[in-house]
Amino acid sequence: MSRQIVLATGNPGKVREMGDILAPFALQIVPQSEFDVPEADETGLTFVENAILKARNAAAHTGLPAIADDSGLEVDFLKGAPGIYSSRFAGADASSEDNLIKLLNDMKGVPEARRTARFQCLMVYMAHATDPTPLICQGTWEGRILFEPQGDNGFGYDPVFYVPDHDCASAQLSKEVKNRLSHRGQALRKLVEALKKP
Repeated sequence: MSRQIVLATGNPGKVREMGDILAPFALQIVPQSEFDVPEADETGLTFVENAILKARNAAAHTGLPAIADDSGLEVDFLKGAPGIYSSRFAGADASSEDNLIKLLNDMKGVPEARRTARFQCLMVYMAHATDPTPLICQGTWEGRILFEPQGDNGFGYDPVFYVPDHDCASAQLSKEVKNRLSHRGQALRKLVEALKKP
C-alpha cells in the first residue's frame, strides 16, 4: 500500500477532522486541493455511489490511492432528508447556516420524540482509479434534531445534532470526543483496520 493517500475532499472541516483521526496511523494524507483536482460531480443517488465517484476522480487525477467519504444527515420526520443533499439542502450554493435554517424551519412544531435523526458516513478507499473492489466502510451516529443551534465546535449540522449519551449538541463536544463518537470517526477507523490487514 502506498504511504501517500489523496483525500478526496476540498471541505476544510473534513480535511481537519479526518487528518486528526488518521494522525496515529502513519499514513500520509494529502488533500486533493494540493493537486488541483477538480471536484467530482456527485451524480449518485446514494452515499456510497457518491463516495466512489469522488475517490475515483481523485485517484484518476493524481495516480495515488484515494479515500473519499460521502456523509449526511438523515432525519426520520423528513423521510431521510436531507440525506445525500445535506450540503446543498437549501440550494446549490447554500451555506451551512442556510442549510441549518431550512432544517429548523422544516422541523418547526415537530415534538422532541419525533425529531430522531442520524449522521451517516460511507467511506471508500480505492487503490487506483480502476479499482474494481473498492473498500467500503460505514459509520452511523444516532441522535436527534434540537430546536435551536447550540455550541461553536464542528461544522455543518453539528450545532443542531443532539448527542443523547453526552446530553449536548455535537458542536459542544471536544474535538477528541467528537472524533471518537462520530459517523466519520467510526467509518475511518474501520477503514484503517481493513487497510492494515495483509
